[in-house]
Amino acid sequence: MWALLGVTSFLMLGVTLISCTSTNEKNDPWAYAQQIVAGIQEPSFPDKTYSILDYGAKAEPDFSSTQPINAAIEACSQNGGGKVLVPEGVFFTGAIHLKSNVNLVLTEKAVLSFSVDPADYLPVVLTRWEGIDCYNFSPLIYATGQENVAITGSGLLQGNASIDNWWKWKGREEYGWLPGEPSQLLPHARPRLDELNKNRVPVEERIMGDGYYLRPQFIHFHRCKNILISDITIENSPFWVIHPLLSENITVRNVHINSLGTNNDGFDPESCKNVLVENCYFNTGDDCIALKSGRNNDGLQSPPVENVVVRECHMENGHGGVVLGSEISGGVKNVFVENCTMDSPELDRAIRIKTNSNRGGIVENIHVRNVKIGEVNEAILRINCKYDIKKEGTDTLYPVIRNVNLSGIECEKSKYALLIEGIEGQNCIYGIHLSGSNFRGVEKKSIIREAKDITLENVTINGEVAKL
Repeated sequence: MWALLGVTSFLMLGVTLISCTSTNEKNDPWAYAQQIVAGIQEPSFPDKTYSILDYGAKAEPDFSSTQPINAAIEACSQNGGGKVLVPEGVFFTGAIHLKSNVNLVLTEKAVLSFSVDPADYLPVVLTRWEGIDCYNFSPLIYATGQENVAITGSGLLQGNASIDNWWKWKGREEYGWLPGEPSQLLPHARPRLDELNKNRVPVEERIMGDGYYLRPQFIHFHRCKNILISDITIENSPFWVIHPLLSENITVRNVHINSLGTNNDGFDPESCKNVLVENCYFNTGDDCIALKSGRNNDGLQSPPVENVVVRECHMENGHGGVVLGSEISGGVKNVFVENCTMDSPELDRAIRIKTNSNRGGIVENIHVRNVKIGEVNEAILRINCKYDIKKEGTDTLYPVIRNVNLSGIECEKSKYALLIEGIEGQNCIYGIHLSGSNFRGVEKKSIIREAKDITLENVTINGEVAKL
Protein backbone atom coordinates (compact mmCIF):
# COMPACT_ATOMS: atom_id res chain seq x y z
CA MET A 1 0.00 0.00 0.00
CA TRP A 2 1.08 3.55 -0.76
CA ALA A 3 1.71 5.44 2.48
CA LEU A 4 0.68 9.06 2.35
CA LEU A 5 3.23 10.19 4.92
CA GLY A 6 6.60 8.75 4.16
CA VAL A 7 8.84 10.83 6.41
CA THR A 8 8.12 9.53 9.88
CA SER A 9 10.94 11.48 11.55
CA PHE A 10 9.02 14.72 11.19
CA LEU A 11 6.67 15.83 13.95
CA MET A 12 3.08 14.93 13.11
CA LEU A 13 0.25 15.61 15.48
CA GLY A 14 -3.35 14.48 15.33
CA VAL A 15 -3.43 13.03 11.82
CA THR A 16 -6.55 10.90 11.26
CA LEU A 17 -8.39 9.12 8.51
CA ILE A 18 -12.15 9.60 8.77
CA SER A 19 -15.10 7.91 7.18
CA CYS A 20 -17.45 9.54 4.71
CA THR A 21 -20.04 11.80 6.31
CA SER A 22 -22.70 13.93 4.69
CA THR A 23 -22.51 17.70 5.02
CA ASN A 24 -25.56 19.36 6.44
CA GLU A 25 -26.79 21.84 3.89
CA LYS A 26 -27.30 24.39 6.61
CA ASN A 27 -23.60 24.30 7.40
CA ASP A 28 -22.44 24.21 3.78
CA PRO A 29 -19.83 26.96 3.34
CA TRP A 30 -20.58 27.07 -0.38
CA ALA A 31 -23.90 28.69 0.41
CA TYR A 32 -21.87 31.60 1.74
CA ALA A 33 -19.95 31.70 -1.54
CA GLN A 34 -23.24 32.25 -3.35
CA GLN A 35 -24.05 35.06 -0.96
CA ILE A 36 -20.74 36.71 -1.78
CA VAL A 37 -21.42 36.58 -5.51
CA ALA A 38 -24.98 37.82 -5.10
CA GLY A 39 -23.80 40.75 -3.03
CA ILE A 40 -21.12 42.03 -5.42
CA GLN A 41 -22.32 45.22 -7.05
CA GLU A 42 -21.05 45.64 -10.59
CA PRO A 43 -20.75 49.16 -11.98
CA SER A 44 -23.34 50.58 -14.34
CA PHE A 45 -22.83 53.48 -16.72
CA PRO A 46 -24.95 56.09 -18.53
CA ASP A 47 -25.56 55.48 -22.21
CA LYS A 48 -23.09 58.08 -23.39
CA THR A 49 -19.95 57.50 -25.45
CA TYR A 50 -16.76 59.54 -25.63
CA SER A 51 -14.44 58.48 -28.45
CA ILE A 52 -10.76 59.10 -27.82
CA LEU A 53 -10.56 60.23 -31.47
CA ASP A 54 -12.69 63.26 -30.60
CA TYR A 55 -10.06 64.32 -28.07
CA GLY A 56 -7.13 64.05 -30.46
CA ALA A 57 -5.98 60.43 -30.22
CA LYS A 58 -4.32 59.01 -33.32
CA ALA A 59 -3.45 55.43 -34.24
CA GLU A 60 0.02 56.43 -35.41
CA PRO A 61 3.35 54.93 -34.28
CA ASP A 62 5.03 58.26 -33.53
CA PHE A 63 2.07 59.86 -31.78
CA SER A 64 1.40 59.63 -28.04
CA SER A 65 -2.30 59.42 -27.24
CA THR A 66 -1.74 59.70 -23.49
CA GLN A 67 -3.18 63.20 -23.14
CA PRO A 68 -6.19 62.63 -25.44
CA ILE A 69 -7.15 59.38 -23.68
CA ASN A 70 -6.96 60.98 -20.24
CA ALA A 71 -8.85 64.04 -21.50
CA ALA A 72 -11.68 61.80 -22.75
CA ILE A 73 -11.77 60.01 -19.37
CA GLU A 74 -11.89 63.33 -17.49
CA ALA A 75 -14.69 64.70 -19.69
CA CYS A 76 -16.69 61.49 -19.37
CA SER A 77 -16.41 61.47 -15.58
CA GLN A 78 -17.13 65.19 -15.20
CA ASN A 79 -20.31 64.84 -17.26
CA GLY A 80 -21.78 62.01 -15.23
CA GLY A 81 -19.99 59.05 -16.79
CA GLY A 82 -20.36 56.64 -19.67
CA LYS A 83 -18.06 54.83 -22.11
CA VAL A 84 -14.66 56.03 -23.24
CA LEU A 85 -14.27 54.27 -26.56
CA VAL A 86 -10.98 53.03 -28.02
CA PRO A 87 -11.76 52.20 -31.67
CA GLU A 88 -9.92 49.84 -34.01
CA GLY A 89 -6.24 50.67 -34.32
CA VAL A 90 -3.01 50.70 -32.33
CA PHE A 91 -2.81 53.66 -29.97
CA PHE A 92 0.47 54.40 -28.17
CA THR A 93 0.19 55.72 -24.66
CA GLY A 94 1.76 56.26 -21.27
CA ALA A 95 -0.06 56.20 -17.93
CA ILE A 96 -3.86 56.19 -18.04
CA HIS A 97 -5.76 57.34 -14.95
CA LEU A 98 -9.37 56.17 -14.69
CA LYS A 99 -12.09 58.20 -12.99
CA SER A 100 -15.45 57.42 -11.39
CA ASN A 101 -18.31 56.27 -13.61
CA VAL A 102 -16.03 55.58 -16.59
CA ASN A 103 -16.00 52.37 -18.61
CA LEU A 104 -12.87 52.22 -20.77
CA VAL A 105 -14.01 50.11 -23.75
CA LEU A 106 -11.59 48.56 -26.22
CA THR A 107 -13.43 47.53 -29.36
CA GLU A 108 -12.42 44.54 -31.46
CA LYS A 109 -8.96 45.09 -32.99
CA ALA A 110 -8.30 48.00 -30.65
CA VAL A 111 -4.87 48.01 -29.01
CA LEU A 112 -3.53 50.23 -26.27
CA SER A 113 0.22 49.87 -26.66
CA PHE A 114 2.04 51.17 -23.58
CA SER A 115 5.34 53.00 -23.52
CA VAL A 116 8.39 51.37 -21.95
CA ASP A 117 9.92 54.76 -21.08
CA PRO A 118 9.77 55.13 -17.28
CA ALA A 119 9.39 58.91 -17.67
CA ASP A 120 5.92 58.30 -19.09
CA TYR A 121 4.82 57.01 -15.66
CA LEU A 122 5.79 60.07 -13.65
CA PRO A 123 4.94 61.85 -11.43
CA VAL A 124 4.85 59.15 -8.77
CA VAL A 125 1.54 58.05 -7.26
CA LEU A 126 0.50 56.38 -4.03
CA THR A 127 0.66 52.63 -4.45
CA ARG A 128 1.92 49.50 -2.73
CA TRP A 129 4.93 47.54 -3.97
CA GLU A 130 5.17 43.90 -2.90
CA GLY A 131 3.06 44.62 0.15
CA ILE A 132 4.79 47.87 1.20
CA ASP A 133 3.13 51.28 0.83
CA CYS A 134 5.07 53.92 -1.10
CA TYR A 135 4.99 56.48 -3.87
CA ASN A 136 6.23 54.92 -7.08
CA PHE A 137 5.86 55.04 -10.85
CA SER A 138 2.25 55.24 -11.91
CA PRO A 139 0.85 51.87 -12.94
CA LEU A 140 0.04 51.69 -16.63
CA ILE A 141 -3.67 51.99 -15.76
CA TYR A 142 -4.35 53.56 -12.37
CA ALA A 143 -7.28 54.72 -10.29
CA THR A 144 -7.41 55.91 -6.69
CA GLY A 145 -10.49 56.68 -4.62
CA GLN A 146 -12.87 56.11 -7.53
CA GLU A 147 -16.24 54.30 -7.80
CA ASN A 148 -17.92 52.53 -10.69
CA VAL A 149 -14.95 51.95 -12.97
CA ALA A 150 -14.46 49.36 -15.69
CA ILE A 151 -12.15 48.15 -18.43
CA THR A 152 -14.09 46.09 -20.96
CA GLY A 153 -14.26 45.05 -24.59
CA SER A 154 -12.49 42.53 -26.79
CA GLY A 155 -9.36 44.55 -27.47
CA LEU A 156 -5.76 44.20 -26.30
CA LEU A 157 -3.78 45.88 -23.55
CA GLN A 158 -0.15 45.47 -24.63
CA GLY A 159 2.39 46.31 -21.93
CA ASN A 160 5.43 45.70 -24.18
CA ALA A 161 7.57 44.63 -21.22
CA SER A 162 10.50 42.39 -22.10
CA ILE A 163 14.08 41.51 -21.21
CA ASP A 164 15.11 44.66 -23.08
CA ASN A 165 13.32 47.03 -20.71
CA TRP A 166 11.28 46.61 -17.51
CA TRP A 167 12.04 42.98 -16.71
CA LYS A 168 15.80 43.51 -16.43
CA TRP A 169 15.19 45.70 -13.36
CA LYS A 170 14.69 42.46 -11.44
CA GLY A 171 18.47 42.10 -11.38
CA ARG A 172 18.59 38.60 -12.83
CA GLU A 173 20.45 37.65 -15.98
CA GLU A 174 17.70 35.37 -17.27
CA TYR A 175 15.51 38.47 -17.54
CA GLY A 176 18.04 40.56 -19.47
CA TRP A 177 20.03 42.16 -16.64
CA LEU A 178 23.79 42.34 -17.10
CA PRO A 179 26.38 42.75 -14.31
CA GLY A 180 26.98 46.42 -13.65
CA GLU A 181 23.51 47.51 -14.76
CA PRO A 182 21.12 49.07 -12.22
CA SER A 183 18.30 47.05 -10.70
CA GLN A 184 15.89 46.89 -7.79
CA LEU A 185 18.65 45.15 -5.80
CA LEU A 186 20.66 48.35 -5.36
CA PRO A 187 20.93 49.25 -1.64
CA HIS A 188 18.87 52.43 -2.06
CA ALA A 189 16.10 50.62 -3.98
CA ARG A 190 14.14 47.59 -2.76
CA PRO A 191 16.36 47.04 0.33
CA ARG A 192 15.68 50.64 1.36
CA LEU A 193 11.94 50.18 0.96
CA ASP A 194 12.13 47.13 3.23
CA GLU A 195 13.94 49.25 5.83
CA LEU A 196 11.36 52.03 5.59
CA ASN A 197 8.65 49.48 6.32
CA LYS A 198 10.63 47.93 9.15
CA ASN A 199 11.25 51.33 10.77
CA ARG A 200 7.64 52.49 10.28
CA VAL A 201 8.70 55.56 8.32
CA PRO A 202 5.59 57.55 7.23
CA VAL A 203 4.40 56.71 3.75
CA GLU A 204 4.75 60.35 2.68
CA GLU A 205 8.51 59.96 3.04
CA ARG A 206 8.73 56.77 0.98
CA ILE A 207 9.32 58.37 -2.40
CA MET A 208 10.59 55.91 -4.97
CA GLY A 209 10.11 56.27 -8.73
CA ASP A 210 12.96 57.41 -10.96
CA GLY A 211 16.28 55.81 -10.02
CA TYR A 212 14.80 53.17 -7.69
CA TYR A 213 13.96 50.53 -10.32
CA LEU A 214 10.70 49.29 -8.82
CA ARG A 215 8.56 48.25 -11.77
CA PRO A 216 4.95 49.47 -11.98
CA GLN A 217 1.92 47.22 -12.01
CA PHE A 218 -0.14 47.05 -15.20
CA ILE A 219 -3.60 47.73 -13.70
CA HIS A 220 -3.87 49.08 -10.16
CA PHE A 221 -7.05 50.17 -8.41
CA HIS A 222 -6.34 51.82 -5.04
CA ARG A 223 -9.22 52.29 -2.59
CA CYS A 224 -11.83 51.90 -5.31
CA LYS A 225 -15.33 50.45 -5.25
CA ASN A 226 -17.47 48.62 -7.83
CA ILE A 227 -14.87 47.49 -10.36
CA LEU A 228 -15.35 45.45 -13.53
CA ILE A 229 -12.65 44.08 -15.83
CA SER A 230 -14.04 41.87 -18.58
CA ASP A 231 -13.30 40.29 -21.95
CA ILE A 232 -9.99 42.01 -22.61
CA THR A 233 -6.61 40.43 -23.35
CA ILE A 234 -3.56 41.60 -21.40
CA GLU A 235 0.02 40.89 -22.46
CA ASN A 236 3.55 41.54 -21.19
CA SER A 237 3.25 43.46 -17.96
CA PRO A 238 6.23 45.14 -16.29
CA PHE A 239 5.23 43.62 -12.93
CA TRP A 240 1.96 42.31 -11.40
CA VAL A 241 -0.81 42.37 -14.00
CA ILE A 242 -4.07 43.22 -12.16
CA HIS A 243 -3.66 44.53 -8.62
CA PRO A 244 -6.66 45.99 -6.77
CA LEU A 245 -5.71 47.27 -3.32
CA LEU A 246 -7.98 48.13 -0.40
CA SER A 247 -10.92 47.95 -2.79
CA GLU A 248 -14.28 46.17 -2.81
CA ASN A 249 -16.91 44.75 -5.15
CA ILE A 250 -14.53 43.51 -7.83
CA THR A 251 -15.48 41.39 -10.84
CA VAL A 252 -12.89 39.99 -13.26
CA ARG A 253 -14.57 38.01 -16.01
CA ASN A 254 -13.47 36.44 -19.32
CA VAL A 255 -10.04 38.06 -19.11
CA HIS A 256 -7.15 36.45 -21.00
CA ILE A 257 -3.67 37.06 -19.55
CA ASN A 258 -0.41 36.14 -21.29
CA SER A 259 2.52 37.60 -19.39
CA LEU A 260 5.57 35.43 -18.73
CA GLY A 261 7.94 37.97 -17.24
CA THR A 262 9.42 38.04 -13.76
CA ASN A 263 6.90 38.75 -10.98
CA ASN A 264 4.15 38.69 -13.58
CA ASP A 265 1.38 37.54 -11.22
CA GLY A 266 -1.93 37.49 -13.05
CA PHE A 267 -4.46 38.74 -10.49
CA ASP A 268 -3.45 39.93 -7.02
CA PRO A 269 -6.30 41.37 -4.94
CA GLU A 270 -4.67 42.83 -1.83
CA SER A 271 -6.66 43.64 1.32
CA CYS A 272 -9.79 43.62 -0.85
CA LYS A 273 -13.32 42.49 -0.03
CA ASN A 274 -15.97 40.79 -2.18
CA VAL A 275 -14.15 39.57 -5.27
CA LEU A 276 -15.35 37.37 -8.14
CA VAL A 277 -12.99 35.90 -10.76
CA GLU A 278 -14.64 33.74 -13.40
CA ASN A 279 -13.96 32.27 -16.82
CA CYS A 280 -10.45 33.71 -17.00
CA TYR A 281 -7.26 32.33 -18.55
CA PHE A 282 -3.87 32.74 -16.87
CA ASN A 283 -0.48 32.07 -18.47
CA THR A 284 1.96 33.88 -16.24
CA GLY A 285 5.58 34.17 -15.17
CA ASP A 286 4.62 34.00 -11.51
CA ASP A 287 1.46 33.10 -9.58
CA CYS A 288 -1.69 32.98 -11.67
CA ILE A 289 -3.86 34.27 -8.82
CA ALA A 290 -2.30 35.44 -5.55
CA LEU A 291 -4.35 36.76 -2.63
CA LYS A 292 -2.42 39.26 -0.53
CA SER A 293 -2.81 41.60 2.46
CA GLY A 294 0.44 43.51 2.94
CA ARG A 295 3.94 42.75 4.14
CA ASN A 296 5.19 42.84 7.71
CA ASN A 297 4.51 46.16 9.53
CA ASP A 298 2.43 47.67 6.74
CA GLY A 299 0.44 44.48 6.39
CA LEU A 300 -0.25 44.27 10.11
CA GLN A 301 -2.13 47.56 9.72
CA SER A 302 -4.11 46.29 6.72
CA PRO A 303 -7.44 44.48 6.62
CA PRO A 304 -7.52 40.90 5.34
CA VAL A 305 -8.37 39.94 1.81
CA GLU A 306 -11.74 38.28 2.23
CA ASN A 307 -14.79 36.92 0.47
CA VAL A 308 -13.12 35.79 -2.76
CA VAL A 309 -14.75 33.44 -5.28
CA VAL A 310 -12.72 31.94 -8.15
CA ARG A 311 -14.58 29.72 -10.60
CA GLU A 312 -14.38 28.30 -14.11
CA CYS A 313 -10.82 29.56 -14.65
CA HIS A 314 -7.90 27.90 -16.40
CA MET A 315 -4.32 28.19 -15.17
CA GLU A 316 -1.42 27.26 -17.42
CA ASN A 317 2.16 28.38 -16.63
CA GLY A 318 2.95 29.94 -13.26
CA HIS A 319 4.49 29.38 -9.85
CA GLY A 320 1.05 28.51 -8.49
CA GLY A 321 -2.55 28.24 -9.66
CA VAL A 322 -4.39 29.82 -6.72
CA VAL A 323 -1.98 31.16 -4.12
CA LEU A 324 -2.38 32.83 -0.74
CA GLY A 325 0.64 34.99 0.05
CA SER A 326 3.38 35.65 0.39
CA GLU A 327 2.56 39.24 1.44
CA ILE A 328 -0.17 38.15 3.79
CA SER A 329 0.33 39.88 7.14
CA GLY A 330 -3.23 41.22 7.23
CA GLY A 331 -4.67 37.73 6.80
CA VAL A 332 -6.96 35.91 4.37
CA LYS A 333 -10.42 34.51 4.99
CA ASN A 334 -13.39 33.09 3.15
CA VAL A 335 -11.90 31.94 -0.15
CA PHE A 336 -13.79 29.67 -2.54
CA VAL A 337 -12.25 28.03 -5.62
CA GLU A 338 -14.34 25.74 -7.80
CA ASN A 339 -14.63 24.16 -11.24
CA CYS A 340 -11.19 25.28 -12.40
CA THR A 341 -8.62 23.52 -14.57
CA MET A 342 -4.85 23.65 -14.24
CA ASP A 343 -2.28 22.01 -16.48
CA SER A 344 1.34 22.65 -17.42
CA PRO A 345 4.77 21.20 -16.64
CA GLU A 346 5.67 24.85 -15.93
CA LEU A 347 2.90 25.21 -13.31
CA ASP A 348 4.63 24.48 -10.03
CA ARG A 349 1.71 24.01 -7.63
CA ALA A 350 -2.07 23.95 -7.80
CA ILE A 351 -3.04 25.40 -4.40
CA ARG A 352 -0.34 27.19 -2.42
CA ILE A 353 -0.14 29.05 0.89
CA LYS A 354 3.17 30.80 1.57
CA THR A 355 4.21 32.93 4.52
CA ASN A 356 6.79 33.14 7.30
CA SER A 357 7.38 34.31 10.88
CA ASN A 358 8.13 37.86 9.74
CA ARG A 359 4.64 38.28 8.36
CA GLY A 360 2.15 36.67 10.73
CA GLY A 361 -1.48 36.83 9.67
CA ILE A 362 -4.34 34.34 9.90
CA VAL A 363 -5.37 32.29 6.87
CA GLU A 364 -8.70 30.60 7.41
CA ASN A 365 -11.82 29.23 5.76
CA ILE A 366 -10.31 28.19 2.45
CA HIS A 367 -12.53 25.93 0.33
CA VAL A 368 -11.55 24.29 -2.97
CA ARG A 369 -13.67 21.83 -4.94
CA ASN A 370 -13.95 20.21 -8.35
CA VAL A 371 -10.54 21.20 -9.70
CA LYS A 372 -9.12 19.19 -12.60
CA ILE A 373 -5.33 19.15 -12.78
CA GLY A 374 -3.42 17.69 -15.67
CA GLU A 375 0.13 18.24 -14.45
CA VAL A 376 1.91 20.31 -11.85
CA ASN A 377 5.65 20.30 -11.37
CA GLU A 378 5.76 20.09 -7.58
CA ALA A 379 2.70 19.66 -5.33
CA ILE A 380 -1.08 19.65 -5.51
CA LEU A 381 -1.31 21.35 -2.11
CA ARG A 382 1.72 23.27 -0.86
CA ILE A 383 1.69 25.05 2.52
CA ASN A 384 4.95 26.74 3.51
CA CYS A 385 5.43 28.72 6.72
CA LYS A 386 9.14 29.17 6.01
CA TYR A 387 8.87 30.99 2.72
CA ASP A 388 12.02 32.94 1.79
CA ILE A 389 13.56 32.79 5.28
CA LYS A 390 17.06 32.25 3.87
CA LYS A 391 16.91 35.84 2.65
CA GLU A 392 14.64 37.40 5.26
CA GLY A 393 15.55 35.50 8.41
CA THR A 394 12.97 34.67 11.09
CA ASP A 395 10.97 36.51 13.75
CA THR A 396 8.15 35.69 16.15
CA LEU A 397 5.15 36.88 14.13
CA TYR A 398 3.93 33.34 13.66
CA PRO A 399 1.24 32.82 11.04
CA VAL A 400 -1.84 30.64 11.52
CA ILE A 401 -3.31 28.50 8.73
CA ARG A 402 -6.54 26.70 9.57
CA ASN A 403 -9.73 25.28 8.13
CA VAL A 404 -8.46 24.47 4.64
CA ASN A 405 -10.77 22.10 2.74
CA LEU A 406 -10.19 20.43 -0.62
CA SER A 407 -12.69 18.09 -2.28
CA GLY A 408 -13.21 16.58 -5.70
CA ILE A 409 -9.62 17.22 -6.80
CA GLU A 410 -8.33 15.17 -9.74
CA CYS A 411 -4.67 15.24 -10.74
CA GLU A 412 -2.86 13.23 -13.39
CA LYS A 413 0.76 14.04 -12.55
CA SER A 414 2.70 15.67 -9.73
CA LYS A 415 5.84 15.19 -7.68
CA TYR A 416 3.98 15.31 -4.35
CA ALA A 417 0.34 15.18 -3.38
CA LEU A 418 0.87 17.21 -0.20
CA LEU A 419 3.90 19.26 0.79
CA ILE A 420 3.21 20.99 4.11
CA GLU A 421 5.77 22.71 6.32
CA GLY A 422 5.00 24.52 9.57
CA ILE A 423 7.32 26.03 12.17
CA GLU A 424 9.01 23.98 14.86
CA GLY A 425 7.25 24.22 18.20
CA GLN A 426 4.46 26.43 16.87
CA ASN A 427 0.85 25.53 16.24
CA CYS A 428 0.77 27.22 12.83
CA ILE A 429 -1.06 24.71 10.64
CA TYR A 430 -4.13 22.72 11.63
CA GLY A 431 -7.50 21.70 10.32
CA ILE A 432 -6.55 20.60 6.79
CA HIS A 433 -9.18 18.32 5.23
CA LEU A 434 -9.12 16.50 1.87
CA SER A 435 -12.01 14.43 0.56
CA GLY A 436 -13.23 12.62 -2.54
CA SER A 437 -10.02 13.16 -4.48
CA ASN A 438 -7.84 11.08 -6.79
CA PHE A 439 -4.17 11.75 -7.36
CA ARG A 440 -2.48 9.77 -10.13
CA GLY A 441 1.11 9.86 -11.31
CA VAL A 442 2.45 10.97 -7.94
CA GLU A 443 6.24 10.50 -7.91
CA LYS A 444 7.12 10.89 -4.23
CA LYS A 445 5.56 10.37 -0.84
CA SER A 446 3.95 13.39 0.73
CA ILE A 447 5.81 15.36 3.38
CA ILE A 448 4.04 16.97 6.30
CA ARG A 449 6.04 18.73 9.02
CA GLU A 450 4.80 20.55 12.11
CA ALA A 451 1.08 20.33 11.40
CA LYS A 452 -1.88 18.73 13.13
CA ASP A 453 -5.48 17.71 12.52
CA ILE A 454 -4.89 16.57 8.95
CA THR A 455 -7.86 14.49 7.81
CA LEU A 456 -8.51 12.46 4.67
CA GLU A 457 -11.78 11.09 3.42
CA ASN A 458 -11.94 8.84 0.35
CA VAL A 459 -8.61 9.99 -1.05
CA THR A 460 -6.61 7.76 -3.38
CA ILE A 461 -3.01 8.11 -4.52
CA ASN A 462 -1.81 6.13 -7.52
CA GLY A 463 -4.97 4.01 -7.39
CA GLU A 464 -4.74 3.03 -3.71
CA VAL A 465 -6.55 4.42 -0.71
CA ALA A 466 -4.25 6.80 1.12
CA LYS A 467 -3.06 5.41 4.43
CA LEU A 468 -1.37 7.32 7.20
